[in-house]
Amino acid sequence: MEWGSESGAVRRYRIGGERRDGPAAAPQLEREALAQEPPADACGGGGARTRKRSGEGSGGASRGAGTGLSEARAALGLALYLLALRALVQLSLQQLVVRRAAVGHRGEFDARQARDYLEHITSIGPRTTGSPENEILTVRYLLEQIKLIEVQSNSLHRISVDVQRPTGSFSIDFLGGFTSYYDNITNVVVKLEPRDGAQHAVLANCHFDSVANSPGASDDAVSCSVMLEVLRVLSTSSEALHHAVIFLFNGAEENVLQASHGFITQHPWASLIRAFINLEAAGVGGKELVFQTGPENPWLVQAYVSAAKHPFASVVAQEVFQSGIIPSDTDFRIYRDFGNIPGIDLAFIENGYIYHTKYDTADRILTDSIQRAGDNILAVLKYLATSDMLASSSEYQHGNMVFFDVLGLFVIAYPSRVGLIINYMVVMAVVLYLGKKLLQPQHKTATYTKDFFCGLGITLISWFTSLVTVLIIAVFVSLIGQSLAWYNHFYVSVCLYGTAAVAKIIFIHTLAKRFHYVNASDQYLGEVFFDVSLFVHCGFLTALTYQGLCSAFISAVWVAFPLLTKLCVHKDFKRHGAGGKFIAFYLLGMFIPYLYALYLIWAVFEMFTPILGRSGSEIPPDVVLASILAGCTMILSSYFINFIYLAKSTKRTMLTLTLVCAIAFLLVCSGTFFPYSSNPASPKPKRVFLQHMTRTFHDLDGNVVKRDSGIWINGFDYTGMSHITPHIPEINDTIRAHCEENAPLCGFPWYLPVHFLIRKNWYLPAPEVSPKEPAHFRLVSKEQTPWDSVKLTFEATGPSHMSFYVRTHKGSTLSQWSLGNGTPVTSKGGDYFVFYSHGLQASAWQFWIEVQVSEEQPEGAVTVAIAAHYLSGEDKRSSQLDALKEKFPDWTFPSAWVCTYHLFVF
Repeated sequence: MEWGSESGAVRRYRIGGERRDGPAAAPQLEREALAQEPPADACGGGGARTRKRSGEGSGGASRGAGTGLSEARAALGLALYLLALRALVQLSLQQLVVRRAAVGHRGEFDARQARDYLEHITSIGPRTTGSPENEILTVRYLLEQIKLIEVQSNSLHRISVDVQRPTGSFSIDFLGGFTSYYDNITNVVVKLEPRDGAQHAVLANCHFDSVANSPGASDDAVSCSVMLEVLRVLSTSSEALHHAVIFLFNGAEENVLQASHGFITQHPWASLIRAFINLEAAGVGGKELVFQTGPENPWLVQAYVSAAKHPFASVVAQEVFQSGIIPSDTDFRIYRDFGNIPGIDLAFIENGYIYHTKYDTADRILTDSIQRAGDNILAVLKYLATSDMLASSSEYQHGNMVFFDVLGLFVIAYPSRVGLIINYMVVMAVVLYLGKKLLQPQHKTATYTKDFFCGLGITLISWFTSLVTVLIIAVFVSLIGQSLAWYNHFYVSVCLYGTAAVAKIIFIHTLAKRFHYVNASDQYLGEVFFDVSLFVHCGFLTALTYQGLCSAFISAVWVAFPLLTKLCVHKDFKRHGAGGKFIAFYLLGMFIPYLYALYLIWAVFEMFTPILGRSGSEIPPDVVLASILAGCTMILSSYFINFIYLAKSTKRTMLTLTLVCAIAFLLVCSGTFFPYSSNPASPKPKRVFLQHMTRTFHDLDGNVVKRDSGIWINGFDYTGMSHITPHIPEINDTIRAHCEENAPLCGFPWYLPVHFLIRKNWYLPAPEVSPKEPAHFRLVSKEQTPWDSVKLTFEATGPSHMSFYVRTHKGSTLSQWSLGNGTPVTSKGGDYFVFYSHGLQASAWQFWIEVQVSEEQPEGAVTVAIAAHYLSGEDKRSSQLDALKEKFPDWTFPSAWVCTYHLFVF
């Protein structure tokens, strides 16, 4: 290959001149004439337009002259370029995690002290709401530590402590919609304020409860530990605060945000709060990501930007999370929707494989992760507590903010209205760039216009066929039972779906180069396909901006920097072709968009890959992952498509990619890669829920018409029990659970309304369960109202967690009830779901529903059912359940408890 020497350029010119005497010479010269008339050079001023060109045609004979870009060098160079950028991203992530701030000095956050809090909290064990571990032991420990902090506090500050035990109800559209009721749950609230008091406050929120059978170190004991240490540092500080800081240690977040609702709607201190910071987790350790702010309070983002020592924030994460794609929610929603308070939501996101499992232990959270989180929270809270803007925060509610960090070094933030101007300025630059080519004299633009739109069509076809190809592979892999083969070996998905996507894109463009653009020069085609990619990204930028999405800044980056690069290297490209200097400057110009794209792609896979292992039985995870990889491939390949036309050949690249894909496909199909891992250093367990239950069905007269007992089994991923059956043969398709069509939610004791996500269940017969404290449910009264409806009043007593289900019969409607805001909310499928929990010493749960009956039905007007879930204490266990759990292999996480289910017709 010739790297841009003058003799090479002259030789290419002569070769091209000798070969253009045929009938195709005229259109060829038109293409080249247009390609050789660039807009003014943005980097070096206008220069004389060069007439030198790469003269080889697209046929095999002309390309054999050795004037094109070397395939081996191009492929290797691009691969090394992307790998170097990926390494830079990884280096920045690791540096941010392991960088240690100086600790031990007065006024500084000390991660060692926070770790001590963390280890004490997690040593208590799983802390489900209503359990002694949560309501007594953890609360006692928190109060003891708060008392010690109060003793050490500076006289400038005053500390007040309150233990709140609220009761309330609300409806939420999370998981398809349901209603929540809580009774006597626990909040530990601490107010740190100036000695003379304060009229305004900023809230810091964490939750100390955990899901059943998990120590909950990251979710969310570490956040409470960070808050305790922040409280200690602020209270001992000699700097006076202007406003109060309220620390809420809430004890019922895992009960779908109940404790935060009880605080913000009932606690007297809630009226002081003007802003909040919510500390959460979607993974174990690593960096804490700011993934929600506002709503529409840009000053909060500016506060984070100004104060945070180790920023990690993205408006992209905010818009993805709020789109509902991720099946999760946080207390942020409660403070926003029920308190009308703006805030910042942040969470640990790394290693989500062990989130909500027994592996979520304190030793897996790096001390340096605690340090960086503490540094950030302390700095932001101190900034807000001394800010003049906090007192009048409502005055600064004007629009959204575009914000994103740059490799964790700093955050760029600006109002969305400024982003709107920037985006449309970038669009106008592209319009001027392409318009200058399209507005050339007619004899020059005709061929370019035709080739441009043909190139656009070819690019879209290559992307579409690439997506179809990987989806076909993904569907086939799912059908043969090898789904999630990449779960424990992520590189397998890249080798299988990533290489297939790249190979298909290269294949389509190679065909176009060989059979459609027969007489066009390589330089001309390289320019055409660069313009096509620029046009596509500009289209995305316009669409995202029109939709009002702040994430449009990504498309702006992917348009502005490539366009500037093109204008800078255009002169050298025309004179010397695709030589070493051109490639170096071209890749350098693409550095920022590609680096940031890989940074975001890391975050996408860091969050979504673990989620796909717990997303239920109805969503094929291979199809989702293949689609994401295909999308990433389209983005990353867009500005490198022109290299296909500049290169001499793509045969070896195609062969290599096809070979890698074929080997990965064969290995996946043969079952070589096992999805799960029991490696203590990096476990990736399969999640299985086991409920030993006894069901009792009553008819309209109250008679028992059916009673059965068994262990109800739910696998939380797409593979079902296929990997479990070899270890536990009795769990196979012969015991698949069938839906009770006449019962709400198929007659099963769903803990949460996720029935639409998990339709594959197993029911293994087992003896009846006999909890020492059985649940009781009865009809207190049945009244006919003056407006021709029936009011049914019920009373229920039982364990700390119960679920209530309602299905109305034909001709009946549920008009109102005493739950939520009084308006019944249906879940997916049309049934009604109520999630109930209580703390210690709760009274009987009394509530009523009102059924409007348009016509009398012999089978009654409504079917109701109640499930009692024993998540803690001796009642959560049974000998059969323990025996079955012991049979599960060590790469699983079987979360088990006992429950009872009663169904009635009225």
